[in-house]
Amino acid sequence: MARVVLAMSGGVDSSVAAHLLLEAGHEVIGVFMRHGEESSEVCKVDSKEAEPDARPALPVLSGLAQGRADHKQGCCTAADAADARRVASKMRIPFYALDLQQDFRRIVDYFVDDYLNGRTPNPCVKCNHWIKFGRLFDYADGVDAEFVATGHYAQMIENEGDPGKPIPQRHQVPELHRGLDSGKDQSYALFGIGSDRFKRMMLPVGSYTKARIREIAESLGLGVAAKRDSQEICFVTQGHHSDFVRARQPNRSSQTGGEIVTTDGKVVGQHNGFEAFTVGQRKGLGVAMGKPFFVVQIIPEECRVVIGAKEELSKPGLLANESNWLVDRAQIPPQVQVQIRYNGLPKPAKIEWVTDEPDQFRVEFDQPQLAVAPGQAAVVYAGTRVLGGGWIV
Repeated sequence: MARVVLAMSGGVDSSVAAHLLLEAGHEVIGVFMRHGEESSEVCKVDSKEAEPDARPALPVLSGLAQGRADHKQGCCTAADAADARRVASKMRIPFYALDLQQDFRRIVDYFVDDYLNGRTPNPCVKCNHWIKFGRLFDYADGVDAEFVATGHYAQMIENEGDPGKPIPQRHQVPELHRGLDSGKDQSYALFGIGSDRFKRMMLPVGSYTKARIREIAESLGLGVAAKRDSQEICFVTQGHHSDFVRARQPNRSSQTGGEIVTTDGKVVGQHNGFEAFTVGQRKGLGVAMGKPFFVVQIIPEECRVVIGAKEELSKPGLLANESNWLVDRAQIPPQVQVQIRYNGLPKPAKIEWVTDEPDQFRVEFDQPQLAVAPGQAAVVYAGTRVLGGGWIV
């Protein structure tokens, strides 16, 4: 069977993914992606030292270790690293940590820059594209691994229609579909995987419900069956996201205060920085309007936050750029569904190509949609299948 590099976060999903891959006969190498410094000491010793009878250890890919970033807390804590290492030891698989602090700094910089440009970033989706299915493939190539696997709730389905199972030799490009558990589906976050790497993905838990994954973890005695899912933005560990942005860029953020205006241009208040606002926001506007008002637009060049009634949030469509397609564009049907936020529902729509900008496309919704936020991903589906997507302009 195949050699597979598995991203192990210390959570229940990736832990059970290791079991499922081993059960299918694959050779599994566990990798913990260390983004912060708190997990450093836990990750110093590999699984061979921790478990003398473990499978022979493979060398860590040279050149991946990097200098420390200037943030202290990444998304993977010492407790997470310890959990991942303990599970790998129990399953007798090699376990390594990749120091990706410098790479993760790119995610943080993107997050800060987007807010200071009046956009609403999605760092979790970017992290999947750049790091989890980016740098992790560099490691996989260095140890001659054929596939990279994660604990995402999404399904890789062969064209013949066999869902969920890790397949050692794929003669056809598989399809990316929503996870079986609709409440945990993470397919939205995977639309941007490059076509050269897409066919090498494995998503072992995608054909299971979350409840079943916890049952399997409990039956195996992994010690993570009841572990809570990670929440919120992993590197904004306390306070509001705007506090984080201001701490990272004090000079820029000190110049972002300005006016709060209605859609007809009436000044109704002042704000201390537009980076504290996102399109669709209702709470914390700092003005009393007598009825619910929402952020409908952020104009960074004027430092203005525009608010309006709920109906003024409606948009008939959107423009997206930096697109990535998991199918040939000729295969995309005229009627699709488009999802514009991670926890949103896909909505019926039509898409058209921008002829002079090949990485751009337009979306026309069948019904106007609320809170179309620049900076979020617009992911295109045909039923449960992910066709591709782009970033809302």
